Amino acid sequence: MKKSCFLLGLLLAVPAMGTAGEEFVARVIAVHEGDRLTIYHQGRKDIVYLRGVDCPELKQPHGKQAKHATAAYIGNRDVIVRDLKRNRQGQMTADIFLLDGRQIAHELVKEGLAWVQPGRAGDQALKDMEELARASGTGLWAEPNVISPWKWKATKPAHQN
Repeated sequence: MKKSCFLLGLLLAVPAMGTAGEEFVARVIAVHEGDRLTIYHQGRKDIVYLRGVDCPELKQPHGKQAKHATAAYIGNRDVIVRDLKRNRQGQMTADIFLLDGRQIAHELVKEGLAWVQPGRAGDQALKDMEELARASGTGLWAEPNVISPWKWKATKPAHQN
């Protein structure tokens, strides 16, 4: 009862629309990769990428681990979606938060399961988290020759991605 009252309070407290700068509660109905998921809100489904990070592809080392970690955090759960918008490639991106306030992208970077996207300006905390994970050899940083997903995809034929 207490949890449902809390969720109802969240639903009433945040705006219903997902436009830039706004927040809303959505249900994660599928996790496709560590940084790509499907949310359900307002009667529709949207594929959303976590803003600012890039997880290893499923066929890369730690790719399946990143997907499983994301699913453990938010799979089939309500999340807070902040600042949902389309990026230059036409993909929907957003900051996704657990109901306790933790940002999923930050959790993945701390666990060494995601890179901060190159050119990501303004989120020094996220960059610092990546540096700490690198320095401690956490997750993918334990690999001797780690390859970022954007470089890995560039070396593979399109049908293998």
